[in-house]
Amino acid sequence: MTDVYIDPGREAWEVFKGLPRDEPIHMLNLIRLREHAEYPLDHPNHGKDISGREAYRQYGRTIAPHLARLGSRQVWAGAPQVMVTGPASEAWDLAFIVEYPGSQAFIDMVRDPDYRANVVPHRTAAVANSRLLRLKPLDPGDKLGD
Repeated sequence: MTDVYIDPGREAWEVFKGLPRDEPIHMLNLIRLREHAEYPLDHPNHGKDISGREAYRQYGRTIAPHLARLGSRQVWAGAPQVMVTGPASEAWDLAFIVEYPGSQAFIDMVRDPDYRANVVPHRTAAVANSRLLRLKPLDPGDKLGD
């Protein structure tokens, strides 16, 4: 059985905040969706027949203005097809990379009260499991063996 992760752990969050904040970062997102979204009791979508995929689409629509305001953007997205190397339990429904001008932009976003109240509930309702990996972009000319 695979461990389930929806939000960052405290220790990883502290490491994230301790890394340089003023250089561009990429955030690799691996998402496994719930079959049916699970909204909290006080959310207007609670009890509605909404798929995890549709809830995640709503997350994408509601996060877009936040990303634009921060100077961030999605730079790559893909639909995973098969886990070639690794356990089948680590199969994902969505994979994408978001570029931020610096980690401070990401920190500002997750601390924004509007983001927390109006965006996060869609993600939480949609996601069964996830991975989020901070990446330092390399120069496109860099080779893997260098």
